[in-house]
Amino acid sequence: MKNTFISVLGFSVLCAPIWAQEPMALRDAVRMALTGNKSIVAAAASNDAATARVTQARSGFLPKVNYAESWTRSDNPVFVFSSLLTQHQFGEQNFQIGALNRPDFLNNFQSVLTVDQPLYDAGKTAQAVRSAKLTKDIASEDTRRTQQDVIASVARFYYDTELSADQLSATVLAMRSVEADLERAEARRSAGMATDADVLSIRVHLAGVREEQIRRSADLDTARAALNDALGLPLDTEHTLTTTMAPLTLPQATLASYEQNGAGGRPEARQAKAAKELSETHAAAARGNLLPQVTFHAAFEADRQRFYNQGGANWLVSIGLRWNLFNGFADKARIVESQAALRQSTAEQERADSAIRLQVRRAWAELRAAQQRIESARATQADAEESLRILQNRYDAGLSTTTDLLRVETALLDTRTRYLAAVHDQRIAAAMLELAAGTLTVDSEVLN
Repeated sequence: MKNTFISVLGFSVLCAPIWAQEPMALRDAVRMALTGNKSIVAAAASNDAATARVTQARSGFLPKVNYAESWTRSDNPVFVFSSLLTQHQFGEQNFQIGALNRPDFLNNFQSVLTVDQPLYDAGKTAQAVRSAKLTKDIASEDTRRTQQDVIASVARFYYDTELSADQLSATVLAMRSVEADLERAEARRSAGMATDADVLSIRVHLAGVREEQIRRSADLDTARAALNDALGLPLDTEHTLTTTMAPLTLPQATLASYEQNGAGGRPEARQAKAAKELSETHAAAARGNLLPQVTFHAAFEADRQRFYNQGGANWLVSIGLRWNLFNGFADKARIVESQAALRQSTAEQERADSAIRLQVRRAWAELRAAQQRIESARATQADAEESLRILQNRYDAGLSTTTDLLRVETALLDTRTRYLAAVHDQRIAAAMLELAAGTLTVDSEVLN
C-alpha cells in the first residue's frame, strides 16, 4: 500500500501533464496494440494471402475456359484453302489451278472457345490444396505468435514505464530526505555541533541523488516512447497508466502443465507440426510425377470472311493421356529431395519441442526468483526505513555521524529501487511464462 502511494505521488508531482490524458489500463493498451501495431497488420496481410492461395489451389479441380478472337488476312495458298473450308465457303471455282496457286487476299475472323478439364492428375491438385491449407495454418499460427509477442512487448514496456516512474518517485523522496538532512546539518553547524565537512558531504550526496533523478527521468522518457511504438502510436503520445505495478499472486499450475501447454499449444509447436505434414505432402506430390495424367479438351470454332457473316463453325472433343516415362532422373531426384526435407522437418519439430520446454523452465525459474526477491526486498525496505528514522533522531541528538546518515540514506534508496525492480521482474516473468506456454491472450490474468 505504501509503495502504491509512492508511485501515485511521484506521478502527480513529476508528471503532471500526463494526468490530463485519458487513463489507460494494461489490458486497454494490449487491445489498442492488437489493432494498431504494424506487426499485427503485416501478419494479417500474410494470412489473407495464404487464404487466397488455398482458393488458387482448388481451381485445379475446375475446368479452364478460354475465349480467343483473331483476324488474319493473307494470300498464302494453304491459308486461303483451309480458311475457305472452315468458313464453309469453298466452291467448285476454287479448284481451278490458277485460283489454287495464286488466290486473292482472304480475311478470316476466327472465334475460338475452349474447355479443358483434368480427369486424373495423379493427385497433384489434391496435394496442392493440402499444401496450401497447411501453409495457411502456418500463417495463422504466425499471426497468433505475432499477437502474443505484441502482448508480451506491451506488458514489458508498460511495466518498464511504471518502473521508471516509480524509481523516479523514489529518487524524489530520497532528495527530500537528503535536503532535510542538509537542513539538520546546517542547523547543527550553526550550533557548533557539526563542521563544514559534514555539510559539504551531504551536499555532495544530494548532487549524486539529483544525478540519479536525471537518469531516471531519461529512462522514463525512453520507456514511454517504447510503449507508444508497441501501441502503434506517435512516440511522444502521453498516457495515464492505471494498472498498479503490485506483486502478483503466483499461479497454482505446475511446471509440467506449463510445459505440456507449450508443447501442444505454442504457435511454434503447431507450425513445426504443420511444416512436417507439408513435407509429407510434397513427398507424395513428387511420387505423383511418375503416374499418368488424363485430360479432357473441347473446342468450338467459328471462322468468317466478314465479322458478322460468310462463315462457318466446327467443334472438337478429345481425351488425352500423358505419361512421363523418362525425365532425365529429375523426378527421382525430386523424390529424394522431398524425403530429405521430411527428415529435416521431423528433426526441427523435435528441436522446437525441446526449445519450448526450455523457455518454459527459464520463465518459471525467473518468476520464482522474482517472487523471492520481492519478499526479501520488502522486509529489507521496512528495516531500512526504520533504521533511517532512528539514525535521523540520533543525528539530531548528536549521537551519530554524517557518514552513518548518508550510508543509511543510500541503503534506503537502493532498497526501494531493488523492491520496485523485483516487482517489475515478477510481472514481466509472469507474462513471459504464459508466452512460453502459448497461453498469453488479451484476457490473461497476468494483465490485471
